[in-house]
Amino acid sequence: MLYIVPTPIGNLQDMTFRAIDVLKKVDIILAEDTRTSAPLLKHFGIEKRVFAHHQHNEHKAVQEIIRMLKEGQDIALISDAGTPAISDPGFLLVRTSIQEGIDVQCLPGPTAFVPALVNSGLPNDRFCFEGFLPIKKGRQTRLKNLSTETRTMIFYESPHRILKSLQDFIDTFGADRQASVSREISKLYEETVRGTLLEIKTHFESHPIKGEFVCCIAGNS
Repeated sequence: MLYIVPTPIGNLQDMTFRAIDVLKKVDIILAEDTRTSAPLLKHFGIEKRVFAHHQHNEHKAVQEIIRMLKEGQDIALISDAGTPAISDPGFLLVRTSIQEGIDVQCLPGPTAFVPALVNSGLPNDRFCFEGFLPIKKGRQTRLKNLSTETRTMIFYESPHRILKSLQDFIDTFGADRQASVSREISKLYEETVRGTLLEIKTHFESHPIKGEFVCCIAGNS
């Protein structure tokens, strides 16, 4: 069995009992960054073999993982935070496992865009998740294709590029488009800023830019 196990995006109390139970019973844990996962596993008393599985080695490692699964070993995949395969490694392994007839089970759990969307006050009956925009090639094409999108749009962004992305959003959707930007979700300094795209950009130009960001932008009315 391949288990996809979400881990907290901040507050360790968001770890589910089931996630802890699965990680304690599997034979191997695949972690996006073993250094990041080590404190989490230690906190919950989980002592297992842990191997790195990230975007730089997943294509090379997938067949070896499939071999171990076919030999009867139970393996769990975790990311640095949140649910694997959502803007994190995991899709390739899940798809290959399914193609090879291996059982895959994804546990429910933390995903950053869900609390950000619900907390935004924007329509959430229909939305589109865009994750991280391309850094260079294809970025403007992606934004142009979204210029007529009527559903609430959700983007992930790093602290290093948030101001650039907010400016790109302004250029594409207009300075007056309503939006909500959340950072440090479930952590001590959690913050959500709501307003127009211009108001939000102005806020972050004069306030500390730390943590990972989730941007929710109203669709074209």
